[in-house]
Amino acid sequence: MATTGLDHYFLLGSSGLRVSPLGLGTMTFGSGGWHAGEEASRAIFHRYLDRGGNLIDTADVYGGGAGEELLGKLIREATDRDRLVIATKFGGPTHPSDPNGRGNGRKHILSAIEASLRRLKTDYIDLYWLHMWDQVTDVDEVMATLDALVRSGKTRAVGLSNVPAWWATKAQTLAHRRGWEPVAALQLEYSLAERSIEWEHLPAALNLGMAVVPWSPLANGFLTGKYRRNPTLSIGEGRLAPDRQWPMAVTLTDRHWRIMDALNAIAADVERTPAQVALNWVTTRPGVLGTLVGATTVEQLDANLDALDISLSADHLTTLEAESDSVPAMTPHSLFAAFPDGPPYVRRRSL
Repeated sequence: MATTGLDHYFLLGSSGLRVSPLGLGTMTFGSGGWHAGEEASRAIFHRYLDRGGNLIDTADVYGGGAGEELLGKLIREATDRDRLVIATKFGGPTHPSDPNGRGNGRKHILSAIEASLRRLKTDYIDLYWLHMWDQVTDVDEVMATLDALVRSGKTRAVGLSNVPAWWATKAQTLAHRRGWEPVAALQLEYSLAERSIEWEHLPAALNLGMAVVPWSPLANGFLTGKYRRNPTLSIGEGRLAPDRQWPMAVTLTDRHWRIMDALNAIAADVERTPAQVALNWVTTRPGVLGTLVGATTVEQLDANLDALDISLSADHLTTLEAESDSVPAMTPHSLFAAFPDGPPYVRRRSL
C-alpha cells in the first residue's frame, strides 16, 4: 500500500490544523556528540521545507534549551513563519533545583511556554505537547491551563506525549464535557519493534478523535538494519549505540531479529532500505497521522522522506504483522488473545 507525498497534508485529529505525514524531529539539532551541528541542522531544516514539509517538532529540554534557540534562529530565516507548524513540549526539568521547575503543574506550564516563545523567537506555538505525565498533577489542572493558553493565542492546538491511555481518555473526556480545547494528538513510541500502544492508546485515539504521532519509528536505530545478530547486544544505555545514551534499556530477543530478517527481505524485494520499509509501515497504521523523523545529514533526511513513496503489498504487510506481533502481557488483553472470536459463552443475537 502506498502512502502520500510530504506535501499531502492531513488534519491533526479533530482539529483544523493541517500537517505533513512526516514531521521533522529536531532532537539532533545542536552541537557536540550525536548532534548535527548548526550548519547541518540548517541544511536539514531547509531541505525539509523545500520538499513540502511543514511540521517541526522540538522540546524545551533538548540541549537544555539550545535546541529551541537554534530552531528559533532557523525560523527567523524562513520566508514565512505562518507556513510552519511549530510544535514544542513542556514538563521536563528546566530548573532542576526548583520544585516547580518541572512537571505538569500550571505554574510550570505558564513559565515554560513563555521561555519557549522567547527561544523560538515567535509569538505563538502551533502545537504544545505535554512531554511526559508527571504522575502528580491532576488532569483538570493540566487541561484547564492548556485551554487558557489556546484562548490567549499562545498556542493553536494541544497534545499529550508519553501518557497512559486512561489519562489521555480522561483528559479528552473532560475537555469535551467542559468545553475546553480538546487533545489534538498523542505522541507515543511506536515501531515494528514496539507495538504495545495498539492495545489501549490507538483504540482510545480512534474513538476520541485524537491523532497518533509516533516517535522512535526506527526503534532507536535498530530497524535501520545496521546491526547484526549478537546475543550480547541491547538497545539503550550506550550498549547498542555507544555514542548516544538512551535511558531505557531493551534486551534484544529472537523477535527483534525475526523482524529484521523480514525487513531485510522486503527491503530487497522493493529495492529500498529496511529503515524506509519500517517508516512506511508506521505511517500506514490505523489511527496514525504520520511519524517524526530525525536526521544528522541531508542525505539521511532524504532517505527517510522517500519512505512515503514505497508501495508495500498485502503479502509484505502480512509478513511484517506476523513477525512483529507479540502476545500481550497485560490483562485483560492476554485473555482476549485467547479468544480472538470472542469468549465461547457469548452468543451474539442475529439481527
